[in-house]
Amino acid sequence: MPLEMRDRCERCTTTALPADGPARICSYECTFCESCGEALGQICPNCGGELVARPRRATAP
Repeated sequence: MPLEMRDRCERCTTTALPADGPARICSYECTFCESCGEALGQICPNCGGELVARPRRATAP
């Protein structure tokens, strides 16, 4: 089952998150931009889980 590559930060909602760009996610796929991840101390405010780098999905050539 592939990750849902959400295209907006759940905290600031204004930061666009392209599938090939950096983002932070928890094990439930809550998704945040790098800035919000840092501001949250790399802890998901929804579940309390660790925020880690989201894998990047390669774009089609």
